Amino acid sequence: MPTPVFLTIDTEFAWRHHSAGNDVSAIHALSLEPAGVGLAWQLETLARHALRAVFFVDPMPALIYGLDPFRRIVGAILEAGQDVQLHLHAQWAGAKADDRAAHGRFELIDFACDEQRDLLAGAIDLLVAAGAPRPVAFRAGSYSANDDTLAALADLGLRYDSSHNGAGHPWPSAIALPQRQIAPVRHCGLIEVPVTTIEDQPGHLRNFQICALSSGEMRAALEHAVAYEHGVVTIVGHSFELANRAGTRANAVHVRRFEALCAMLGEMREMLPTMHFADEPRLQLGRDDAPLGPSILRLRWRQAEQLWSNMVEERAA
Repeated sequence: MPTPVFLTIDTEFAWRHHSAGNDVSAIHALSLEPAGVGLAWQLETLARHALRAVFFVDPMPALIYGLDPFRRIVGAILEAGQDVQLHLHAQWAGAKADDRAAHGRFELIDFACDEQRDLLAGAIDLLVAAGAPRPVAFRAGSYSANDDTLAALADLGLRYDSSHNGAGHPWPSAIALPQRQIAPVRHCGLIEVPVTTIEDQPGHLRNFQICALSSGEMRAALEHAVAYEHGVVTIVGHSFELANRAGTRANAVHVRRFEALCAMLGEMREMLPTMHFADEPRLQLGRDDAPLGPSILRLRWRQAEQLWSNMVEERAA
């Protein structure tokens, strides 16, 4: 039986570019289109491989900078035939354009349930005002969600959450599920679709994120999911993570990983079809899927690759 894949891209203004004092045009460029490998390039690459992806868009900076940048973001994603769902970094609720040191609480789980509901309801309104369909799925910024978050989402009519990340559990990913939970499960009134993790070292989990796993680890994780007919594979990327932190140069290692991942998913589409949350697919629930186990060879290869990437970055700085 095919295993659905949610290839997700957290799409957001990076807080570091706001706090550095950049104007909105620069924040948009450095967060959404850094070094020519941002949103537009990712959409083009997905289209070339005929893949579906979910873009979790954080509209909260519109409180400071207005809706126009987010209308462009949402419009580009929808025009490309991709899925827009809700993302939220809570600190933007206390941010100011004229005081870059000002911010709200960074972790959504630091808010009470009713406060979380108010933040989420406001973010939904902003996202819809930017041109998105009403969302059915959510991911918290920094995976910072708990059972109160899920209860608030269910009360607001959302059907899915994808904030549980065993690599960040129990903080800030604080949903009351087992750390190694990677199969979708009904929890607190909706369906939790955890981020896929692998065990890169004995007893240590690493999330399936483009900047976190090598191409070899990604392929092994996908083949593992197929072999054991997992209920879902959930992959994370970011609009800005294919460039360096400054947003000024492409990160060659991360770009190659993204291209390799898209090629793998294209090759394996019959067994690993990519999905949109907007289609509200029926998922296999209640499974006991286990993360891919550790491999010293895969680990050492990634460590060597990362060392090479850091050396290149230092020489270019």
